[in-house]
Amino acid sequence: MAASDPPRGTTRRPDAPVPWARRSLLLALVVLFGWAVVSSGIPVERILRAPEGIWRIARLMVPPDWAYIGRALEGMVESVHIAWFGTVIGATLSLPLALLAAKNVTGQATSTAARQVLNGFRAVPELVLAVVFVAMIGLGAVPGALAIGIHSIGTLGKLASEAIESIDRGPLEAADAVGASWLQKMRWGVLPQALPEIVAFWLYRFEINIRASAILGVIGAGGVGAVLSNTVSYRRWDKAGMTLIVVVVVTLLIDAISGRIRRRIISGGDKPAEVAEGDMILQAGA
Repeated sequence: MAASDPPRGTTRRPDAPVPWARRSLLLALVVLFGWAVVSSGIPVERILRAPEGIWRIARLMVPPDWAYIGRALEGMVESVHIAWFGTVIGATLSLPLALLAAKNVTGQATSTAARQVLNGFRAVPELVLAVVFVAMIGLGAVPGALAIGIHSIGTLGKLASEAIESIDRGPLEAADAVGASWLQKMRWGVLPQALPEIVAFWLYRFEINIRASAILGVIGAGGVGAVLSNTVSYRRWDKAGMTLIVVVVVTLLIDAISGRIRRRIISGGDKPAEVAEGDMILQAGA
């Protein structure tokens, strides 16, 4: 009996990967990893020394400069404002595109075209958009908010279109029976069903945008990232430590509040709140 054959009295499921396929896949992943390291010129010895450097910097941040908490909070509040403004832009502009991208409420040609537009918005990262807007507009919060808003259009539009495609067609058929227009069908047949889930997606995206706004500040797009970048540039590690504490605490607080609101929104459906939110997060990561 070959080593790869199953034991006697057992059968291999048709969809189960055979051992040689697993080994080949593992070997291919190792080869690709090695090729990526060599071709990109990543110095392995520096990676191995990274934990030591991180620990050294972390020790310099303790104790933090508590007198700097006001400046750190000011930058964090600006980051929250940037994230909220960007989320509002993304939510407002993504909803009509999501209606056009949903196959069950528009034709195939319209849906395909709208999906490609959404893919175009998602293709450019916030960081690249922020670099462009900083060059066009200048330093400050406006480039960061625009970068977050434009990138959010693609993600929120994709998630909203999937939520619209999962609605019950009964209200749409009833609207067709009374001769309702397309806009009337969207207003009375689609949005009442899909909007709770879409709003939950908006809140979840707001949490992600807060983290993105902190990163964009490093390149001059305002917010707490700019504060942290300045403290690190001048080697003021105690102030950097205080800024990091503010970022972590405020982000966790907003996540907790937003998560509670999302659970209240999505628990109105047939699924338990925990199951429904898990499905939403899986879709958001798709």
